[in-house]
Amino acid sequence: MRRRMYFLLPDLASAQRTMSDLLLSRVEERHIHFMARDEMELEGLHEANLLQSSDIVHGAEAGLVIGGFCGLAVGAVAAFFPIVGARPQWELMIVTAPLGALFGAWVSSMIGVSVPNSRLKAFREPLERGMILLMVDVRDGRVDEIREMLKAHHPEAHMEGVESAIPAFP
Repeated sequence: MRRRMYFLLPDLASAQRTMSDLLLSRVEERHIHFMARDEMELEGLHEANLLQSSDIVHGAEAGLVIGGFCGLAVGAVAAFFPIVGARPQWELMIVTAPLGALFGAWVSSMIGVSVPNSRLKAFREPLERGMILLMVDVRDGRVDEIREMLKAHHPEAHMEGVESAIPAFP
């Protein structure tokens, strides 16, 4: 299991030095994400992608659940009013629930891609002021090690918290 650590950095030079130190500490580049306001160039840094910067994951999760329940409800209604024959067709629920879940996940993720990540709401104001957000995904056992390394080598980096669980694929 991984945890996501959040740090705010004052400028690009500090962010570049921090990335170098994280790479030297054997944190893979794919687990390091930087985010800044749109017009700021993050030269040489691994920028956050849509999975980190938008609400696509949250949207897909919510859509999966809501769509599944809606598909189940549609299947139940269709079962009570059979198209063929006089008995209820409960097998329709087996088909409509997963179809509803998939459709709900797809639609919600399309909406979520255009919405800023709700987990990053607290960082909007510092980002607008020109600060850079660093998100580092590390194994449980390395959280304290990385925190202490950054505190020792980068006193300008302000730790903003640790997320207890992150999605498996970003």
